[in-house]
Amino acid sequence: MLQLNNVDVCYGSFKALNNIAMTVETGELVVLLGANGAGKSSLFNTISGLNRPTRGEIAFGGRRIDGLKPSAVVEAGVVQCAEGRKLFPQMSVQENLMMGAYVHRRDKQGNRQRLREMYELYPILEEKKDQPAGSLSGGQQQMVAIGRAMMGRPRLLMLDEPSLGLAPLVVRQMFETIQKINGLGTTVLLAEQNAFAALKIATRAYVMENGQLVMEGDRETMLGNENVRKAYIGA
Repeated sequence: MLQLNNVDVCYGSFKALNNIAMTVETGELVVLLGANGAGKSSLFNTISGLNRPTRGEIAFGGRRIDGLKPSAVVEAGVVQCAEGRKLFPQMSVQENLMMGAYVHRRDKQGNRQRLREMYELYPILEEKKDQPAGSLSGGQQQMVAIGRAMMGRPRLLMLDEPSLGLAPLVVRQMFETIQKINGLGTTVLLAEQNAFAALKIATRAYVMENGQLVMEGDRETMLGNENVRKAYIGA
């Protein structure tokens, strides 16, 4: 589904991504592990079209998407839920959700159906649909952020550090929802520092350090890898 071949990204003289080669197959839930500054967000922004590769190719569904505008990448089926939620705090919950459907704005009936599906996924958001998004708790704001991304009708949903700053109970519920979204047919690429929770729901994982992918394996392999456990799980 998604394939990156030898992708480099530079910010001036600084090389943020170095020779990235990775795949995400249809139906997978792939986790990208790495510390702050490892390059996870740079990688996501490059796939999304916000950064331009200085070398290499990115293909989605057999079609090259590197060089496309971010809106065209969304139309192709790749949608990112950014780190830090990036909501419009003064706008209502429903207005924030509908912003995610902008590229499909002509399909009003389809957007209404999608909105109903998001309220089924997150019933609390329907209760609070007219409240300013900024008035919600951190966990509820993350629901809005994921729901807004899902309104873009992704075939591949990219989630960048969705557990950041959330209470443990909320984190567990959020990972359960991500697993449900994947089970309903949306392929997921999940960047996370909460390695243990992420790996428990993952198909496969990559480890990123200093802008490079340094390790890859399936869930059992990564959970059992001593270096991964010491660096990211603390056991």
